Amino acid sequence: MKTRVILFALLALLNFENNAFCQTKAKKTLFVIVDGISSDTKEKIPTPNLDAIAKVGGYTRAHVGGDKGTYSQTPTISAVGYNSLLTGTWVNKHNVWDNDIKDPNYHYWTIFRFLEEQYPQKRTAVFSTWLDNRTKLVGEGLPQTDKLQLDYSFDGFELDTIHFKHDKEAQYIHKIDEKVVDEAASYIQDKAPDMSWVYLEFTDDMGHRYGDSEQFHKAIQTMDEQMGRLWKAVQLREKNFNEDWLVVITTDHGRDSKTGKGHGGQSDRERGTWIVTNAKELNASFKENPGIVSIMPTVARHMNVSIPKEQAFEVDGVSFTGKISIINPSLVKESGKVNVSWKSLNNEGKVKIWLTTTNHFNKGGHDLYFLMDEVNVANEKTELDISKYPSGFFKIVLEAKYNNLNSWIVDKQ
Repeated sequence: MKTRVILFALLALLNFENNAFCQTKAKKTLFVIVDGISSDTKEKIPTPNLDAIAKVGGYTRAHVGGDKGTYSQTPTISAVGYNSLLTGTWVNKHNVWDNDIKDPNYHYWTIFRFLEEQYPQKRTAVFSTWLDNRTKLVGEGLPQTDKLQLDYSFDGFELDTIHFKHDKEAQYIHKIDEKVVDEAASYIQDKAPDMSWVYLEFTDDMGHRYGDSEQFHKAIQTMDEQMGRLWKAVQLREKNFNEDWLVVITTDHGRDSKTGKGHGGQSDRERGTWIVTNAKELNASFKENPGIVSIMPTVARHMNVSIPKEQAFEVDGVSFTGKISIINPSLVKESGKVNVSWKSLNNEGKVKIWLTTTNHFNKGGHDLYFLMDEVNVANEKTELDISKYPSGFFKIVLEAKYNNLNSWIVDKQ
């Protein structure tokens, strides 16, 4: 009798553990960059598929370009924006200033490198109308990225002038976009890589050629139909498999306010972008005009990627899902003191204020941080005495319970 009771207990325990295992959904992420669509334009054009995704999660206006007029001001140019998304940092850190991508600073890791380092068994994929996204920005196979290897890539078709003959109207880019979307939707549906990046170019080409025009608007509607195909593949995976997908769709820059043909500057329209996501646990920062740099920490949180403290102190974005403590840091330096302030989103715990006067991190070195203060998060401000630090450069990090914020002071020489 005693043996039977023990057997039943063991069976019940095994059944409980099996059910618990089955209930744990596999985390998956798809992020998409559709090139060159300002927030005001996106809001004028019917986008039913993007709206359907946003209905599950949300839509918000966002921004690129760093903090205008400061050390982190960032050109509103394509590759610059892509790398801000991938690394969660502005151009003063990742060092991609234009589409030439001459000298990326790989000490600021991309989300792909974090995932591959921590979960080498997970599968990654890139579907792109531009080869440089993988070879230069992600840095696949380079010694600077420890020869990072993605598991699947579908790109480089802009170099194929036989199958995609280059025409003045850039219809070959549309054809490549279509091929990329078809493959991405099919591969996601059949293989379900753990993290995928899809990049499409045609909308920006139409913006450059025609500006604010019927052609540009039609390209946006075509893009929306393409997003519907990707969304359908994700929905199929979630319905038929035990998977939890995060989908984030955004753009890399807006357009100039005069004609809509250009970009690169710091006008509100060039900086003005948007984010569509299916995420259900959106926090207050999502509606606070988040930067493109906030997508990387959001993906990291969803994928249970832990960013080591030294690297986390460099990330400029804040996850727009789950719990966060503080946003909107501000530093004002005057008379040997720095007034530090932030906006508190809850009253949990304290904020540690760290300071360093070096930037060795960007060369692969280490910065020595000094703990300057520790105050209740609800205080929303503190004052630091920096009179004993003669440096004209200060990195200040606010470390709270659920997130960090960092800002620099760069004295003009």
